[in-house]
Amino acid sequence: MFDAFTKVVAQADARGEFLNAGQIDALSSVVADSFKRMDAVNRITSNASKIVTNAARELFEQQPALIAPGGNAYTHRRMAACLRDMEIVLRYITYATFTGDASVLEDRCLNGLRETYLALGVPGASVAEGIRKMKDAAVAIVNDRNGITPGDCSALLSEIGTYFDRAAAAVA
Repeated sequence: MFDAFTKVVAQADARGEFLNAGQIDALSSVVADSFKRMDAVNRITSNASKIVTNAARELFEQQPALIAPGGNAYTHRRMAACLRDMEIVLRYITYATFTGDASVLEDRCLNGLRETYLALGVPGASVAEGIRKMKDAAVAIVNDRNGITPGDCSALLSEIGTYFDRAAAAVA
């Protein structure tokens, strides 16, 4: 995983070049948006338990067979594993959001997750739906302009949405 600065420097170094004006401008933009990024991560992190719990509650209301006897989230142990996995995905999405780089999400969370779920008999479509519900909640929380550094956050919200979409696609 590289942060934006390390990635740009590594690319320039590989070519044996100095940083160009475009690269410096792009990094300046990253710095300018860093407070909004930290505010967004802080909001998601501060509400992580609520995001996960509410997404799971909505998922189980929508798909009650999951918590019925014989369902994949039936018994406290399986329910706890489901909530744990949702929390882990959300945590890695905050890492990706903080760094502006999906590689930590891909490498340390999503890589091999579908295969693991298939081996365990976990319904990927249900996991993907739970992730989409977390996305809706997280985006709503970040989109609340109260207490967020002033400025346009539409690009950041779109970026955050893509991390959730990647996670949902990885397990479906």
